[in-house]
Amino acid sequence: MKEQNQTSAFSIVVDNGIAELVIARPPVNALDSREWLELAQAIEQLGTQEHVSVIVIRSEGRGFCAGVDIKELDQYPERIVQVNAGNYATFKAVHRSPVPVIVAVHGYVLGGGIGITGAADIVVASECATFALPEVDRGAMGGGAHLQRLFPVQKVRYMFFTGETVTAQQADRYGFIERIVPKTELREAALEIAGKIAAKSPAMIRIAKEALNGIEDGDLEAKYRWEQGFTLEAYTRPDSAETRRAFVEKREARFD
Repeated sequence: MKEQNQTSAFSIVVDNGIAELVIARPPVNALDSREWLELAQAIEQLGTQEHVSVIVIRSEGRGFCAGVDIKELDQYPERIVQVNAGNYATFKAVHRSPVPVIVAVHGYVLGGGIGITGAADIVVASECATFALPEVDRGAMGGGAHLQRLFPVQKVRYMFFTGETVTAQQADRYGFIERIVPKTELREAALEIAGKIAAKSPAMIRIAKEALNGIEDGDLEAKYRWEQGFTLEAYTRPDSAETRRAFVEKREARFD
C-alpha cells in the first residue's frame, strides 16, 4: 500500500517498505528554522513505522541541499538557536534512525547537506555532485564531525579552512560514495539499493543498524554538539554578521 505526505519543503512516499523523502525547497533547497525541525520529525516518525524498512533521501532542483537559510539568519540572527536545534535533530534522526538511510545527492551538497550525507548509511551521487562546507565564509561553525565520516582528517580541515569544493569524481577516491551515476539515473540507483534492503528481514535489518551504530568510534552527536557551541560563539562576533550581510548582498565580505 502506497502512502503519501507533503509539506512546504519536502514530500514523502512510502511504498513496498521504502520511504522516499524528497526535499523540494526552491531555489536552492536551503531550509529555514521551522523546516529543519519538521524534517527531523518526519525522519524520526518514518523510523518508528514497522512497514518502513529503509529510507531514501533525495532532492529536486539545482542541488541536493544548500544548508540553512542565510537570509533568515541575516534578518533574525537570534534564530540561530532554533536552527542549531533543527540541524542537530535532523542529523541525529538520520544517523540514529532504526532503519538504514540512503542519501542520493546531486549538484551542490553544502552545510546542512553535508550533515545529512555524513549522517547517512549509504551515499549515491550523480556525476554533477559537489561537496563543500563553507561555514567559515558564512560566519558559523559545525558540520566537521559529519564531514569526517566522509573524508579523512586533513582533507576535512582543508575543506573547512578554505571552503573549497570537491567534485564527486575527486571524492570517489576516499571511498564513501557507493555509486556515481548520471543525474537521470540517480533516483533509480538509490531505489535499487533500497529494494535490496527492503527485501530482507525487517527485524534483522533493524538489529544490524543498531549494532553497526554501536561499534562506531566516538559519539557523532556529541561531537556535533561541541561544534555547535562554537557556532553560537561565532555569532557574537561582528565578522559573523558581516559574512551573512555580504552573502545576502552578493558581495565580498569586508573585515576591519
